[in-house]
Amino acid sequence: MVRRVLLAADVAGLLTAFLVTQLVLADFSNGVDRRVVDLFLIFVVSLPGWVLAAKVYGLYDRDDERTDHSTADEVSGVFHLVTVLVWVLFAGAWITGITTPPIEKTVLFWLLAIAFIAGARILGRSLVRRTSAYVQNAVIVGAGDVGQLLARKYVQHPEYGIRLVGLVGERAETLRDELTGIAIYPDRELIELVSRESVERVVIAFTETPNEQLLDLLRELRKLDVQIDVLPRLFEVLTPKLDVHSIEGIPLIGLRPAGISMSSRLIKRALDVVLASALLLLVAPLFAFAAWRVKRDSPGPIFFRQMRVGEEEREFPMLKFRTMAVGTDTDVHRDYIRSIMDKGAAPIAGGLYKLDRGDAVTRSGRWLRRTSLDELPNLINVLRGEMSIVGPRPCLAYETEYFEPHHFERFLVPAGITGLWQVTARARTTFAEALDLDVAYARGWSLGLDLKILARTPLSVFRQRGAA
Repeated sequence: MVRRVLLAADVAGLLTAFLVTQLVLADFSNGVDRRVVDLFLIFVVSLPGWVLAAKVYGLYDRDDERTDHSTADEVSGVFHLVTVLVWVLFAGAWITGITTPPIEKTVLFWLLAIAFIAGARILGRSLVRRTSAYVQNAVIVGAGDVGQLLARKYVQHPEYGIRLVGLVGERAETLRDELTGIAIYPDRELIELVSRESVERVVIAFTETPNEQLLDLLRELRKLDVQIDVLPRLFEVLTPKLDVHSIEGIPLIGLRPAGISMSSRLIKRALDVVLASALLLLVAPLFAFAAWRVKRDSPGPIFFRQMRVGEEEREFPMLKFRTMAVGTDTDVHRDYIRSIMDKGAAPIAGGLYKLDRGDAVTRSGRWLRRTSLDELPNLINVLRGEMSIVGPRPCLAYETEYFEPHHFERFLVPAGITGLWQVTARARTTFAEALDLDVAYARGWSLGLDLKILARTPLSVFRQRGAA
């Protein structure tokens, strides 16, 4: 169903882009230009080539493996495909002499094709996700801590389109509160369970099942029409983007060094300065209004200055609009951080890092927190070079007392205003899981990842899934 919807979206987007281009730029005073008819015929004949190219790019097959599809990913794939094919079509028409499409029409068609195809795909995928046929039945092999962690993410994030049928493995001593009602089945029932419950995805997490027995189960599963996801044993040190190569058929996973190279760091810094300067100019009236409200609502300074830990564990004074009354006890927050660092802790509905303290938060503070506008002064920190637009949230010194050893890798990159966990989880994650996402960002940094996070940040704020 998804493939058919995406195929229809591609064809509709291409045809719409072509027709709009002709309506905008063509001259119909003397009737329909013969060149337009020739170009349209070439265009129609080339449509199977477009579809084949999209198939080669994997734009119809990603739903089989992936459960997460961001708008940025959709636009990126369409951009590459359309850019290549539009200019191939243009060059082919010009070289063969069949027709000579004007450059202005080609550019307009290129822009419209990207917009219409990506828009149609996003709309189509959104409509399909609302149908019951899109939801995949899934089981997780492994009922321990890691299996339950994966299960919690599926349960808490319905946008993945996963209905968790149950866990397979030895019955856990304790089951997370979020998984109440989720069944646990013994290993020997896995194959029967897949057939009985029409399971379409099997996730192999950490399990106590002996390797030989597990391999036998996987061989049986491969005979069925199911997607198999395998969680690698060393997932704690792996990055979202891996270099998979092989030695005579034996697959090897390559891990790049974490951090940012000098040239990439210069590009990132230049982008920070440009964006921070532009944003400060753009939001200057809003900045002034927020400052006025803070000063009007309660006595005290406009800015709240707090020492935070940034890149290479260097401390710096982070600026925010003050949202609480002066003299508020900070020990409460320290106790709160200690409580949510427990592995069994559930996400906090009011927001992960902003403790709900109605007795201390001012009237303007509630508005600033709800809209995340209290973070605007962070742009000053960016211009100072203490922070970046995108990066791990700068933490308090005492929060590091609860870090696991790998969590310190987050200090290999500059701290940021927005980051990976803010656009993927926000209030639906625990403190430890947010730190893991910060580490994943540091390990897999790329300029493309920063741009994707920037593109998704406004939507995440507007959705109001929790103040970040």
